Amino acid sequence: MAVCNLRDLKPLLAPGGRLIGLDLGEKTIGMAVSDPGLSLASPIGTIRRTKFTPDAQELLRIVDDRGVAGLVIGLPVNMDGSEGPRCQSVRAFAKDLLKLRDLPIAFWDERLSTMAVQRQMIEFDVTRKKRAKAVDTAAAAWILQGALDALQFGAPPTF
Repeated sequence: MAVCNLRDLKPLLAPGGRLIGLDLGEKTIGMAVSDPGLSLASPIGTIRRTKFTPDAQELLRIVDDRGVAGLVIGLPVNMDGSEGPRCQSVRAFAKDLLKLRDLPIAFWDERLSTMAVQRQMIEFDVTRKKRAKAVDTAAAAWILQGALDALQFGAPPTF
């Protein structure tokens, strides 16, 4: 069951079920998880991408271990709002994941999330080496926090 609208996601979650936010990069999958109250996103790590099946198995293991009831996946929309090949790749990942596990999935516009996270890290004087290690999980947390805030305060249209 793919969910295209974030507003439709919350009623599909089990009580106390967490959300996991994903930043699907070419080399890694950044991950963040919400608290059971769906108000705070916390970065939890990355999965080094290899092939879909082992990546999906690792993600689903984390979903099970953390009591996750749904996913919010960052959608890399172009600056003009159009969808390019990267969006198609993200949507294909979600579609293939649904073949393995029936989980509610919503997409969240991730435009500028990595740039915003890097800018924040620079402001806090985080070294380039540490930024490189943390940016994917921080971007996932940024994506998930945006979705959680929208759930709490009224969700805008999503993808």
